[in-house]
Amino acid sequence: MSTSTHPSLSIVSTQNAPAAIGPYSQGIKLGDLVFVSGCVPFDPATGDVVPGGIEEQAKQALKNLKGVVEASGSEIGKIVKTTVFLKNMGDFATVNRIYADFFGGHKPARSCVEVARLPKDVLFEIECIASLK
Repeated sequence: MSTSTHPSLSIVSTQNAPAAIGPYSQGIKLGDLVFVSGCVPFDPATGDVVPGGIEEQAKQALKNLKGVVEASGSEIGKIVKTTVFLKNMGDFATVNRIYADFFGGHKPARSCVEVARLPKDVLFEIECIASLK
């Protein structure tokens, strides 16, 4: 992990999630919180979109989210808020099942929106805010 020029901010960086594809960080720690950038279904090793449909893409994006959250020193059970972006709201039931399996009994606050387009035309993206305490 490296530190930005602002002394109270720390950049979160991990090989367990795809590298940022633009001028942003995988995550930023500020105080007792970590803000995780949108995680898409890229394979961290290749940077390519994982093959398959919404199920494979949602699972990979959630795996990438977990990688960044854990690299920050937090954990899935400390995620307090997520925002889910779907290419097609018709995938909501499938995504909801995968999301519920991923979080188990933990239920962070969540927003879910349909969007016109996502990076590299993926079907699913998720971002979160997690506690470090």
